[in-house]
Amino acid sequence: MDKILANLKTKLQKALQEAEIIVDDVSFRTEGKYQFLTVTLDKVGGIDLDTIVEATKTVNEIVDVANIPVENYILDVVSKERG
Repeated sequence: MDKILANLKTKLQKALQEAEIIVDDVSFRTEGKYQFLTVTLDKVGGIDLDTIVEATKTVNEIVDVANIPVENYILDVVSKERG
């Protein structure tokens, strides 16, 4: 799974590069009965909600063809926390 996630991160970074969006992390985790594929995005100066929404469209298209070996999971696209 680590190799698949690393490959996915590379593809996402290339696709989002023009918008100057940084793919900070791509992870897969299980919480209770739910499984999450989380893509954490960032941008110099911060990333706003509208940018996350637009980036999610691109992320979704790439994830759809990524052959994630899990049948059911929730795609979670989030911004990197500042603090």
